[in-house]
Amino acid sequence: MTIVAEALGSREEQPMRELKTLLLFGLMTAFGCGGSSNNNGGTVQFTASGEVFALAGYDFPRAAGSNNPVFVDGWQIVFDELLVTFDNITLAENPDKSSNQALTDQVVAQVTGPWAVDLHKGGPLPGKGGGNEQALWVATVSNQNKNGNKPFDEKRYAFSFDIVRATLSAQRLNFDATNNADYATMVTNGWTVFYSGTATFRGTGCTTQPASTNYPFGLPPMGPVGTTVKFKFGFASPTSYINCQNPDNSGAPLAGELHQRGVQIKNNRTTIAQATLHTGQPFWESFNRDSLPHFDQLASRAQNVAGTYIVTLNDVISDQYTGLTDAQNRALPWRICDPTYHPIDSAPTMHFDDTGLPQPNPSYAAFMTYNQSTQGHLNADGLCAVQRHY
Repeated sequence: MTIVAEALGSREEQPMRELKTLLLFGLMTAFGCGGSSNNNGGTVQFTASGEVFALAGYDFPRAAGSNNPVFVDGWQIVFDELLVTFDNITLAENPDKSSNQALTDQVVAQVTGPWAVDLHKGGPLPGKGGGNEQALWVATVSNQNKNGNKPFDEKRYAFSFDIVRATLSAQRLNFDATNNADYATMVTNGWTVFYSGTATFRGTGCTTQPASTNYPFGLPPMGPVGTTVKFKFGFASPTSYINCQNPDNSGAPLAGELHQRGVQIKNNRTTIAQATLHTGQPFWESFNRDSLPHFDQLASRAQNVAGTYIVTLNDVISDQYTGLTDAQNRALPWRICDPTYHPIDSAPTMHFDDTGLPQPNPSYAAFMTYNQSTQGHLNADGLCAVQRHY
């Protein structure tokens, strides 16, 4: 079990009226209606978002004038589902206690679920990242329920949350029949996060490193425009995101940090604490905030299932990120479809950088999972201390 401050980053159908009731109850509680016991001490409204990318995916090529990330090897990514189980929303005293971000004082409030959410569906609330981002209400904390039910003081509290294994007891906030079926698979496999979607190759004018490579990019599943690969990634990575930094805060951060920690409570006000998942991190080439996503290494391992190419984490367990190969064990060269991209070094075989991983595991599936486990943030880009439970 490790705790580090990461520098990474973002069925059975339920009636819509049930979701609306949940949302209305959350908003009423947040604003002190209906007999709230906050005693003018302010409340914290917990929401969840996968940013605009969970909704619309990753385009290729990059739109003119946009600085959005793209998959540099020419793939367009669209999500069908992004299922996550949240739990243990916690507020604690003294977010600035130590240079070790994981250390705080007494826990004063906690609300537990767990709650299962499809971040691809978004929600009725505006997301913290701006633009067309959407968020979904999850829960509201109205007082110090771990400290005699006192009202919150007008100050900053350390904010933490967990992403946990799927469980049949989870409250399913915006699920439909397909979500429920896939969530049952998550429960069976002990997954915490599930990605489902389609990658479509859109690259044109691409180059390779080395330039002289004769790798058969023109053959399925890595062929010309129109080639598609379905992906279904189940991550078994329960993780706590502790004492998160908060871009909403205006005060000076501690040395070496980007934002001041914690959520600022104000009397008679609702403070939004949005758990934000950065969807691109499982596809990154390295373990740092400036990393770029690729899909060739996954497409080359896809299996033909009744005429449809599908890739899962099981298909890349035996692949090594230090020297990536395809399903036929051929060395995979770099393919460059974004002209601004340069491979991490001049090596002819595609490989990823594990600098910063405490105990490198050569499996590419393990590399993906480690990157994925850092995807939890507060209010878009607030970094948290990350404690892994796997």
